[in-house]
Amino acid sequence: MSEVGNRIYLKVDRPDPGLVGQFKDLPSSNVGDMMNRLYCMREYIRQMNPQPVNMLGTALTVMVPDGDNAFIHKALDLAKPGDILVIDGNGCTTRSLIGEVMFTYAKNCGIAGIVVDGAIRDHDSLAHIDLPVYAKAVTPQGPYKNGPGEINVPVSCGGKVVFPGDILVGDADGICVVRPADAEEILVEVRRKFEGEQEKLNYYRSVGNNAEKHKAIYDIITEKLKTKVYEG
Repeated sequence: MSEVGNRIYLKVDRPDPGLVGQFKDLPSSNVGDMMNRLYCMREYIRQMNPQPVNMLGTALTVMVPDGDNAFIHKALDLAKPGDILVIDGNGCTTRSLIGEVMFTYAKNCGIAGIVVDGAIRDHDSLAHIDLPVYAKAVTPQGPYKNGPGEINVPVSCGGKVVFPGDILVGDADGICVVRPADAEEILVEVRRKFEGEQEKLNYYRSVGNNAEKHKAIYDIITEKLKTKVYEG
């Protein structure tokens, strides 16, 4: 039998924590927009915490067979503080891959979050565990523990390829995946967009809407599209 599908890579090229930390409190929407809206996980990967909580860290990836979490346990022991466990569960939701015991262990290990393209259980436990968790579904049905699997390989999660060491930015809206090599360039653009939107919000909150300016911007778009406008 080939070793393909049954491998663990110990080396992860994690980006500098100072670089990762610069994404703190930046909205995932702004981050995604500045990557041409191509690096956000699909909408079905939802935050499972009852109260919104932000997530930021670097990916430690796991690929597992449908409904089997043996290699997730192994990944928990390999993770470093600040890592986010990114689990490619093949989108299978018939069995949960992780629950309260593993959430608690992960939190105690300093893990910064868990993302599962699959199902979790013990959903209510997240009300008292300070750990960001994202998943596709919830089910009480538990996992097998037979293996095999792979750790620290490129995985598919939420419709996006995630490499070990990628930066993940998550909030109540969802998750963006940032390649470390792109991070500094993206940060400049994200800060500019964030500051511009805050200025716009502050203006609307203080003096109301600038209807003429808004109309002018979107008239340009409809004119460019040659949109037909009907009256009556």
